[in-house]
Amino acid sequence: MLPVRRPARTLPLVALLLCALLAGCGPRPAGPADTVGRDVRKAVADWSRATPEGLAGIPFAERSYEVSSVRRDGARAVAAARLRHRLAGYDTAPEESAREVDLVREGGVWRVCADRPAPGALPQLWDQGPVRVAAGTRSLVLGGDGQSAETLGEIAAEADRAVPAVSAAWPGPWAGRVVVLVPGSLDAMARLLGRPADTYRGLGAVTTGRVGAGPAPADRVVVNPEGYAGLGAEGRRIILTHEVTHVATRSVTSAATPLWLSEGFADRAAYRGAATTPERAAPALARAVRRGALPVELPRTEDFAFGGDPEAAARAYEGAWLACRLIAAKWGEKALVELYGRAGREPLETALRATLGVDRAGLTKAWQESLREELR
Repeated sequence: MLPVRRPARTLPLVALLLCALLAGCGPRPAGPADTVGRDVRKAVADWSRATPEGLAGIPFAERSYEVSSVRRDGARAVAAARLRHRLAGYDTAPEESAREVDLVREGGVWRVCADRPAPGALPQLWDQGPVRVAAGTRSLVLGGDGQSAETLGEIAAEADRAVPAVSAAWPGPWAGRVVVLVPGSLDAMARLLGRPADTYRGLGAVTTGRVGAGPAPADRVVVNPEGYAGLGAEGRRIILTHEVTHVATRSVTSAATPLWLSEGFADRAAYRGAATTPERAAPALARAVRRGALPVELPRTEDFAFGGDPEAAARAYEGAWLACRLIAAKWGEKALVELYGRAGREPLETALRATLGVDRAGLTKAWQESLREELR
């Protein structure tokens, strides 16, 4: 049988159809919307390379905006962007935040006129006004609107003293430096952290940041300017050393770490070497023990809640400190440090048996006995 021969026109027809399909999938000339998006992205990139005058004192190692979308309304546009910034000598990885950038078109060129936090995103300190900077030898202090150079310098000096004190209590690896933010007021602090002002009323400072190992932006110690101002010299030293301890131990702290251990260890570092007696440093718990209300268990997570019963929170912090103080005295400083590290990566019962040779019940009993002796 002779082979069937296809018409000679079939192959060119198929080729023409294939070329038409491929042409439809190929690049097309940029339309007006594409051009606007490209020009806006370029304008934002160019603008972010130059640090604005109000931020000139902040030692940025990196500051960039990545635009994800653009909305245009005539000669105005809003770009949704991701701000990535890193402080030189302090941040091991960029901090990221969602922003909106406003632009206007003048003379055929897009120009950035303002930027702000995206809806629902937390503000940066500079969103609240001019930022003043005080640089210590081991600390960087950024002050919000209204903070004086004298106040920021004093806080930098106190933070510089806190860093070696923390290193003496925590021999594990950490950066050995700290960033401190001092907002202009308690309300400004609350806006910066996204919680009601009453949450922080009466507190001297808090620490922000993610727990766990791996690259992360440097934690920020955020000072409550009202609470901190009401403290004496010893109180300020204790507060900053406590918070810097949280910075130092971040990489080995996890969701598994009991709050009594993380808060107690931070207080242990702050009071370490001081002549403060348990009765003086734990007045709320001392009152409870004297009236026969000896705690039946180590402080629970909910006992440390901000904005709740201040007396209950005081007893929780004091009890946590005395628990860590007991461990250091009875089993040794090295055992306390090892317990902290292990408690972040394995069950507490396992960590206790491996480092102290007791279970939770045994530690609780020893703690209760020490409270009776020291707070009677």
